[in-house]
Amino acid sequence: MDVAMRARIARATRLAGWLDTAFRIPGTRIRIGVDPLLGLVPGLGDAVAALFGGFIVWTAVRAGAPRLVVARMLGNVAVDAIVGAVPLLGTVFDVVFKAHQRNARLLADWTEQPAAVEARQVHLLAALAVLVASLAVIAVAACAFGIWALLRLLG
Repeated sequence: MDVAMRARIARATRLAGWLDTAFRIPGTRIRIGVDPLLGLVPGLGDAVAALFGGFIVWTAVRAGAPRLVVARMLGNVAVDAIVGAVPLLGTVFDVVFKAHQRNARLLADWTEQPAAVEARQVHLLAALAVLVASLAVIAVAACAFGIWALLRLLG
């Protein structure tokens, strides 16, 4: 990896720090960044934080990260933006989830051990597919049971 790309990754990592862990809440070990503070601005704050998070994802794309890694990073930003948009709960979620730190760590790990990170993403995707399929089966079974129960009740 060339020097310019390493510098971009370092900038992305610093940005993640500013977004998620720049300040310590006095008297605690809890660190927050600008993201939860932006989230206090209804509607606009989480969108702005997601745009900043997009820079970290774009850095991964420019570095040549595989689609699964980029998809995971986009998922982290999306979850952060969607849950972050919920008043108060979203701010607490931003403090705990730290999507930008997760993405910076994922990018750094991928640059150091690409094969291992790619394998983890494949396993995560497989587990997610099993979870979604299981939830679909449960939903279909619940609907079928509901229809059966309704027919028994009416018939």
